[in-house]
Amino acid sequence: MAEDDDQGARHLALVAEQARFHVTLGAIRADLEEQPSTHSIRAAVRRWHEAITNVGEELVAQRRCAG
Repeated sequence: MAEDDDQGARHLALVAEQARFHVTLGAIRADLEEQPSTHSIRAAVRRWHEAITNVGEELVAQRRCAG
């Protein structure tokens, strides 16, 4: 029974992760679709890319410091 509970919890975590990914990607796409030109779309893509990369690097540094 405990194994079934663990498996169910893992499944729910995976579903939540996938949902979060799609909601986030949808928000980014909506922002890109609001851009008035191809140039501004590309500029927004670069900003999103830089922001995501920076967050990832911050988390890596935090984890390294934590041990």
